[in-house]
Amino acid sequence: MSSKDERPATVLVAVQLPSVTDEEHAASLAELGRLCHTLGLDVVATCTQRRSHLSKGAVVGKGKLKQLGEITGGPGKIVSVAKQPKDKARARREADQEHDEFAAHAASHGASHGEEGHDDDWEEDDDELEPLARPARRPTMVVVDHEITPSQARNLETATGCEVLDRTGVIVEIFHRHAHSREAKLQVEIARLSYVAPRLRESRTGGDRVRGGVGGKGAGESALELDRRRIRDRVAELRHELAAIQRDQDRRRAHRRDARRVALVGYTNAGKSSLMRALTGSEVLVADKLFATLDTTVRALHPETRPRVLVSDTVGFIKKLPHDLVASFKSTLDEAHEASLLMFLVDASDPTHESQLKVTREVLGEIGALDVPSRVIMNKIDRLEEDQLKRLRRKHPDAIFISAKSKDDVARVRQTIIDFFDAQLTEGELFVPYDKQAVMNDVHTSARIVGEEWTEEGARLTIRAEPATLARLQSLVAK
Repeated sequence: MSSKDERPATVLVAVQLPSVTDEEHAASLAELGRLCHTLGLDVVATCTQRRSHLSKGAVVGKGKLKQLGEITGGPGKIVSVAKQPKDKARARREADQEHDEFAAHAASHGASHGEEGHDDDWEEDDDELEPLARPARRPTMVVVDHEITPSQARNLETATGCEVLDRTGVIVEIFHRHAHSREAKLQVEIARLSYVAPRLRESRTGGDRVRGGVGGKGAGESALELDRRRIRDRVAELRHELAAIQRDQDRRRAHRRDARRVALVGYTNAGKSSLMRALTGSEVLVADKLFATLDTTVRALHPETRPRVLVSDTVGFIKKLPHDLVASFKSTLDEAHEASLLMFLVDASDPTHESQLKVTREVLGEIGALDVPSRVIMNKIDRLEEDQLKRLRRKHPDAIFISAKSKDDVARVRQTIIDFFDAQLTEGELFVPYDKQAVMNDVHTSARIVGEEWTEEGARLTIRAEPATLARLQSLVAK
């Protein structure tokens, strides 16, 4: 069996809403395909449909669902499964949960899903149905380019006979596989459990209950309630452990507070790690896949400058990035919040680079980092035609156009960083007595010496440093 055959055959499912252009729809599907490839799935078919809203039942309309079933081997419709009788209280809880999950989903997406009645939702599709090409391999996975409710996922599973993942589930799983450091693993596990918890369902055969109370009396908990409580307890335990690690990270950042810091931010696979390696000479992971980097790496600009400049490579962003992941990676994103300069890296060769830059700004806006000075770097210009490059230069006159593979382009970025920080330096005098020579190491690390004179009492220095650093050094020698 070849390696390709070992990858699960997957069909992508997407609905193009009225507010989404053809180009945006195609770009979103292409990105989902790359996410699936990163996850180890082989996309063999695509099922798309124009609709005014997502179907409450199974995302697509009944016509498309039938076609989907034809290529997956499923019944192509929602098949009701006989359930054992259940008490009225439990039935009422399940009905309320079903209603709440759909209402919350509709509110979060800002789209009208029609009335709650089942018949209205299953009206005939508005567009003419084009037949789906039968793939060479029968799909065993269905991946939906939307965040869907647990009931929609379950209905799609019964209609197609396949395992179903939505876009959020794919991203969470990729993060889960790519996390290496203890901090990243904890962050991803919290997000994964937060995603899984509301999707737990009662067993089709009825809910066994775990007896509670003294002597096993009392109604006790259902298996579902017990599983959810275990998840809540596990998340609380993970948050406690993560908080301890983040306190250590905060202490490390505090030691770097006076340092000149640059954060590379941008869409996933925009080339941040490649530029990081070129600027710092470090062996950070570089891979042409989504979310190759989840751990923040901090390295000094190379060749080193005086004062030193630290460069950090941060986790990439993506459209519809799950909020739980943004929250979990807040400590990682704090590198961007506390940086002196942000470098917005953009893949200039991507047709949707404008929306990618917008997504990056939106995520940074959520953590309050948009007030940090920034520069826009248009990367991968080696993939552009000359006329495309000219149009981009006219549209973004203040951007820096580079290829991270070009030494000359990397040198220009390095000089841009140095010029930015040098503009903030101020010149001042500093007298360091011989009995305070321990301060000299701090001077060499955090300032630039432009003149020095040695006397019988000590060294009289002319230095260039940031105002706060200059004041701190002068206070050290004055004590």
